[in-house]
Amino acid sequence: MQEKIYVIGHKSPDLDSVAGAISYAQFKNKLEGVNFYVPVVAGIINKETEYVLEKFGFEKPKILKDLKNKKVILVDHNEVSQSADGREGAEIVEVLDHHKVDFKYSELIVFKVLPWGASASIIAHCYFKNNIKINKNLAGLILSAILVDTVITKSPTCTEKDKEIIEKLAEIAEIKDWKEYGMEIFKVRSSVSDLSPKEIIKSDFKDFVFKVGRFGIGQVETVNLEELNSLEDNLLKSLNDLKKSGDYHSIILFITDIIKEGSRFLVASEDASGFEKAFKVKLKNNKVYIDKIISRKKQVIPKLTKIFDK
Repeated sequence: MQEKIYVIGHKSPDLDSVAGAISYAQFKNKLEGVNFYVPVVAGIINKETEYVLEKFGFEKPKILKDLKNKKVILVDHNEVSQSADGREGAEIVEVLDHHKVDFKYSELIVFKVLPWGASASIIAHCYFKNNIKINKNLAGLILSAILVDTVITKSPTCTEKDKEIIEKLAEIAEIKDWKEYGMEIFKVRSSVSDLSPKEIIKSDFKDFVFKVGRFGIGQVETVNLEELNSLEDNLLKSLNDLKKSGDYHSIILFITDIIKEGSRFLVASEDASGFEKAFKVKLKNNKVYIDKIISRKKQVIPKLTKIFDK
């Protein structure tokens, strides 16, 4: 009997990593005519992921906290700092991602990385290229992930290929107005009234290792930035608590207004002046609003890398 191969996204799983695990496991099983590829997640899923799974009739994947002695496919990430625990003892058989590459492995493996707006776009392309049918519900799931990761195509990470795939999937999913549907997801995504400050920070959070130390960078996307104004002081306190307890150099949360296309940054750092230099701004009470910054991958990480990873 074939050993299971687990398809898994990054820690603090977001919609692209969860939808990616589900859809790519299905793709591999259909392509190879098997049933041993299993989607799993590296932690508790967030609110909009739960909403989309329920909407399109998918069960929540089980949580796999330790990859040791498991065969795995990594989706939507390749950096060690973002993987579930035990990666050093896992057998990695494949990687599928759309982020910068920071990956070392002793074996030859399949490594699929494209500079597109979502891992889900790459997976949809795999289905189309291999003439494997995508049903209505799966199309809805994959479409949802692309809309979130590309901020309904507003993100600078969004490519013409993403837009082409969005149109195809929307037709299959029978979603007439995908922009309106994208706003529906973001309204769910930005509803944080029932979350603690730590849960808000961790809802879409990734670790990055620079030469000066470890950075944690979280993002919250909203349709109305002012709704979170009253939470900022508590969020800053939690950022500082997490920084100390997690031995971080810096923890940054940026709250993105997808309508105005800008972000308010809350910063807890050993070197706040380095942040100011990176973004050419001045912090006031460890906060600053920056217009036209909405992408962690394409706008935030590269600026931080130039200052903190030299």
